[in-house]
Amino acid sequence: MKILFISLINLLIIKTIAQEPFAISQVHIIDPKSRQIIKNQTLYIENGIIKNMGSSISYPKEVITINGSGKYLLPGLAEMHAHTPVPDTSGDIKLLRQTIDLFLVNGVTTLRGMLGQPYHLRLQEDLIKKGSPSPSILYTSSPSLNGNSLPDEATAERLVKQYKKEGYHFLKIHPGIKRPVYDAVVKTAKEVNIDFAGHVPVEVGIYHATTSGQKTIDHMDGMIEALAPPLPDVNQNGFFGFNVTELIDPSKIKPLVQHIKKTGAWVVPTQSLFTRWFSADDPKKMINEKELSYMPSRTRYAWLQSKTNMQSGAGFTAERYQKFLSARQKLLKELYLQKVPLLVGSDAPQVMNVPGFSIHHEMKSWADAGIPNWEILRAATVNVSQFFNSSNTTGEIKKGRRANFVLLSANPVDNIENTKSVEGVIGIDGKWISKSEIEKILEKIAKENE
Repeated sequence: MKILFISLINLLIIKTIAQEPFAISQVHIIDPKSRQIIKNQTLYIENGIIKNMGSSISYPKEVITINGSGKYLLPGLAEMHAHTPVPDTSGDIKLLRQTIDLFLVNGVTTLRGMLGQPYHLRLQEDLIKKGSPSPSILYTSSPSLNGNSLPDEATAERLVKQYKKEGYHFLKIHPGIKRPVYDAVVKTAKEVNIDFAGHVPVEVGIYHATTSGQKTIDHMDGMIEALAPPLPDVNQNGFFGFNVTELIDPSKIKPLVQHIKKTGAWVVPTQSLFTRWFSADDPKKMINEKELSYMPSRTRYAWLQSKTNMQSGAGFTAERYQKFLSARQKLLKELYLQKVPLLVGSDAPQVMNVPGFSIHHEMKSWADAGIPNWEILRAATVNVSQFFNSSNTTGEIKKGRRANFVLLSANPVDNIENTKSVEGVIGIDGKWISKSEIEKILEKIAKENE
């Protein structure tokens, strides 16, 4: 799978160590692959590559040294269900810049864009022209394949071939696709060698989607419905099966997960979509959270209305939501127990899910479901390198690898919420962004969105 390097936009004139050699001294390295913390290590970085590391290494005295004593170095995090905007009609990329900056300052250095457009294919070139200094990795899906864009099998075959030719990394499956049309997507995708991932159309169902080779099941789509008898009108299942909450048979969880494990499908739960947008929390309180100040005012208003309308809709009660959430937590826990490969993604930006900040909510929601912190960290780092076959750029901090990591002031193995304690970030280009610079970036974004 081809890697598209893009620039994480930062149009601020920030003082970074731009390709200059530097070192981080006496830092504790978190290695999710081995589940070990390697204490008091010093790293020397040159041209974005970790040239040397160890408990006692030599490096040129004149290089800048960052004091890592008592801090923790974690591989750069991944957002495996992101939505990256495109420029507005005037060509303004402010919203795109803000979105990707918000990912970066939260330690997210790899993005998997889940709703691609032609602009995303030339994103790297466009951003470089606009002077962006801080690269990351972006994988982009095709435009949406759904019931409207795929009315028949011939259209499915044509679009799959077209999107493969145009260079999209994978196909995005959305709801509404009829089963024969879905099967045409599958057949053609395998012929041209392109993955397909995303939602599970109702008529297709989770068992058929995974058996067909769908690469990822995002949102755990179709799983709740598979635990309950089908409604007379399956289109009335509600928000990811919310309307069948009382019909769920817990005894079906284990065999469903066993089936998913057997097919080799990966799962991107996006649990924070449900703990943030679809929760029973007061939207008026949530909209005043500091992280929401980094979204445009019109977006904050739209999110407030969306969550308020959802809670006032027919069938929504706090009690029913708790039953629904409990079922999802049991599913997620069983996926972990049966070693179904998991990836961290939050569907940001989405209602009450601010880019970057939402990844920390996502990881906390996994911990609440009973997933050990080491496994959560693996799903946000090592698993990503395995999924993309990109171990040279993601997943581990090792000599000879690209310097792609986030410095934390507290240990996330002790408490997963410590991933929020960001002291600095280094992206794929080897440029260090310090805590003070992060604060300037956030301050600028908040001011732009007043």
